[in-house]
Amino acid sequence: MPPLVHRFDQPDRFVAGTVGEPGSRTFFLQARAGTRLVSVSLEKQQVAALAQRVDELLDEVMGSAASVVPAVAPLSLSDDAPLDQPIEEEFRAGTMTLSWDPRDERVVIEVFPLIEIEVITPDELEALELDPEAELEEALEEALAEDPEPDEMLLVRLGAGQARAFVARAQRVVDAGRPGCPFCGGPIDPDGHLCPRANGFKRRDP
Repeated sequence: MPPLVHRFDQPDRFVAGTVGEPGSRTFFLQARAGTRLVSVSLEKQQVAALAQRVDELLDEVMGSAASVVPAVAPLSLSDDAPLDQPIEEEFRAGTMTLSWDPRDERVVIEVFPLIEIEVITPDELEALELDPEAELEEALEEALAEDPEPDEMLLVRLGAGQARAFVARAQRVVDAGRPGCPFCGGPIDPDGHLCPRANGFKRRDP
């Protein structure tokens, strides 16, 4: 069965956003076109990495193509509104791919579900009276041989201006979390944090 593709070509809205307080936020990518709304959860690091790569891709296109790519996000496309409701997770993001389609000058973002691999411990194999080394080798061979088709995916095509606006908002969302410690780089909670460079003493955000 072919995967379910949540396809959005220049959607009304494509943003990164969060639910929850700093320190316990859940990050989402959300695409909306009319009444269609798709939300995909992911890690903060994935949001930051996607924003950086989209920005770099647009810079590359701007320097090498005749197409008009804005250097910064157009003010008319700025979006700081909360995520649309209801927020219902379609899947948790794993692999993401990024490309530029020169035919219609679109940034193409593909998001695939996180694939979880079940791990059988040697004790479990022994309980099944199986040879741990042989079973592990066989499992690894099968995992390498198989390229499982995802059940679903999110496919978003953005114009250059909309892509720049996505980057600008995503960067603001990532930066809106807990401030970083200037000494160790770790996040600082409202009541401070145990800084390893202060020998276990709590540092507070100045």
